[in-house]
Amino acid sequence: MNERLLAAVRRRFGSAATIESVVLPTLGGSNLTTIFDVVDGSSAASRRRLVARQETYVADNTPFLAPDRQFQLLLVATKHGIPCPAPVFQLEPQDELGRGYVTAFVGGETFPKRILTDARFAGARAKLAEQSGEVLARLHAIPVTEVSFLDAQPDSHDPLGAQLARLDSYGEAHPAVELGARWLVKHRPKNARRQLVHGDYRTGNLLVSESGLEALLDWECAHTGSGLEDLGWLCTRSWRFGQNHLPAGGFGSREDLFAAYARVSGSPVDADEVHWWEVFGLLRWVVLNVMQAYGHHAEGRRSAAFAACGRNASLYEYELLMTLAKRFD
Repeated sequence: MNERLLAAVRRRFGSAATIESVVLPTLGGSNLTTIFDVVDGSSAASRRRLVARQETYVADNTPFLAPDRQFQLLLVATKHGIPCPAPVFQLEPQDELGRGYVTAFVGGETFPKRILTDARFAGARAKLAEQSGEVLARLHAIPVTEVSFLDAQPDSHDPLGAQLARLDSYGEAHPAVELGARWLVKHRPKNARRQLVHGDYRTGNLLVSESGLEALLDWECAHTGSGLEDLGWLCTRSWRFGQNHLPAGGFGSREDLFAAYARVSGSPVDADEVHWWEVFGLLRWVVLNVMQAYGHHAEGRRSAAFAACGRNASLYEYELLMTLAKRFD
């Protein structure tokens, strides 16, 4: 792969370019991520740290945005000042690296336990809820006409229906999901919004330094809909990683998150609607885990991590039931 990556780099940076310090991060499950340096001269200024993301899972019923669409989305987000890795180039068929793209490298930490418990991130944690509210408000203000390619995503039209259709395709019975779906249908919000939704804004996809939020990663679940879906997903219990007294990602309160969002967006946050999206988030997370486990045992995507998703699905079903019973906040 390094030889093909080098050839791809030389197509963009010239025949004298080389690659050094190639690293495969241990985190990340749905894509192959490679971090490397491009050196196209003798001076320190000629060295650039880049990140290649290559698609590893292709199926008709996945929620994942195609890499070329992710690249387009990063171009739009960068133009509007959303903190994210700057797009550099897309992979092409002649690169023989599959579908994917290359971005600039952004330094920071993504491992949730470190972000939420390490003393050196204490200052960052104190501001992450506010920063998240501000960033999400700015993201949701991007005109949807600039991301019209997201209209093809099933989640852009009926997010609940899209989850249930995916679950049906795996041929598994999950009564807890059916109960959750019935609650969601009964309490569906009346306000219909059409905004750019990141779709996976959560602890683990936030690149954090000691100063705070540096970049928002993993745009493959983006679609259009209610921006409050992003707030609900961040507050879903699964992303607190044991810090359950801090509903906003395990690092802050809903009140701080909502206040910052309202200040920047100019609109108050409907807490009841966010709660609806939290319940939806638990249902969606069950389905995503079922998808990964199905890929392991039925589609040849052999992985201990994906196999564990089969067990994890039952854990999130439990959280869904306890939330519906108002035992969990």
